[in-house]
Amino acid sequence: MLAKRALLTETPVMVEMQKLIRGVKGCVSLAQGVVYWLPPKEALEKVQELVWEPSVSRYGADEGLPELREALMNKLSNENKLKKSSVMVTAGANQAFVNIVLTLCDAQDSVVMFAPYYFNSYMSFQMTGVTDILVGPGDPNTLYPDADWLETTLQQRKPTPKLVTVVNPGNPSGTYIPAPLLQRISDICKKAGCWLVVDNTYEYFMYDGRKHVCIEDDHIVNIFSFSKAYGMMGWRVGYIAYPSEVKGLAEQLLKVQDNIPICASIISQQLALHSLKLGPKWVTDQVQKLVANREVLIDALSPLGKDSVKGGEGAIYLWAKLPDKYQDDFAVISWLAKKHGVALIPGSSSGCPGYVRISFGGLVEEQCEEASKRLKKGLQQLVDEGMVP
Repeated sequence: MLAKRALLTETPVMVEMQKLIRGVKGCVSLAQGVVYWLPPKEALEKVQELVWEPSVSRYGADEGLPELREALMNKLSNENKLKKSSVMVTAGANQAFVNIVLTLCDAQDSVVMFAPYYFNSYMSFQMTGVTDILVGPGDPNTLYPDADWLETTLQQRKPTPKLVTVVNPGNPSGTYIPAPLLQRISDICKKAGCWLVVDNTYEYFMYDGRKHVCIEDDHIVNIFSFSKAYGMMGWRVGYIAYPSEVKGLAEQLLKVQDNIPICASIISQQLALHSLKLGPKWVTDQVQKLVANREVLIDALSPLGKDSVKGGEGAIYLWAKLPDKYQDDFAVISWLAKKHGVALIPGSSSGCPGYVRISFGGLVEEQCEEASKRLKKGLQQLVDEGMVP
């Protein structure tokens, strides 16, 4: 007999996509949320020198290397204006989210997300036994979380949901929650007595002059990641910024941490530390190179119609609505992969059947142009002729 919480957890969409891509020779992926660059050369050279250091092969402090945590505290204070937060280093942002859910939520609790939601967070709730997942609407034009719906829901739902979570900038939406709206969501959560968890994985991925903003309070937990910013996806380093003054929170987070990774990989933490020393400009210089990718993919999506494409304000994603008759988005992306050699993510994995997520972060400009040509040709055929075999 297998555990119901595992059996009832949705199959990871990226596992499905990897199977699909492996079965199509020469398929170009606009699916996985990755960036094309490697970690900073200077940082990689530093950790090469550390391979034979005995401490690298031993356990470290559960909450992270002291020198990395100190550097992160300075970063949070100076860049994010988080002055009252403590830090725990995790094996990526997904593990950070699981730590938080296990620390804050019981199986009988209800939680709140907004569609389109981040599929891994949804699965984290399911896998930890939290099955009462309330999915709120996004604004049809901006995809911003509906704060009015949230306020009504938290007032009327008894018992009050334990936790509300948002990703800012959004995955899969690629939209940015403006500071006044984020503050209003926070105020609603605080008044209702529930936690707000904000995933800031794409904090540096802002376009067209927009600026990322964080907020903090005793009911707010912030998540950050090195994966996308510093091209460290495979090194698995993220971190939690949690309110220092909440009694007992640090101790309970440590219980969970000690039973999952014990600590993030020491060599990975060292790479994170040396990457962090280069400062945010190193990241933002890489990020601005993605603007060309974004523009060429917006053009590739033009067969769907102008009002069908949203996002691209932040993160590395565009979000597009398929023609009304194609609610089975997985069938469409399977057809696009097999017929036109380009892979996307189905919106149904984020609670929105009939949509697709397009990532513009994983390919250099020349590769992205080729993927865009395939995508535009495929979508034009979809609109004009349907899914021709």
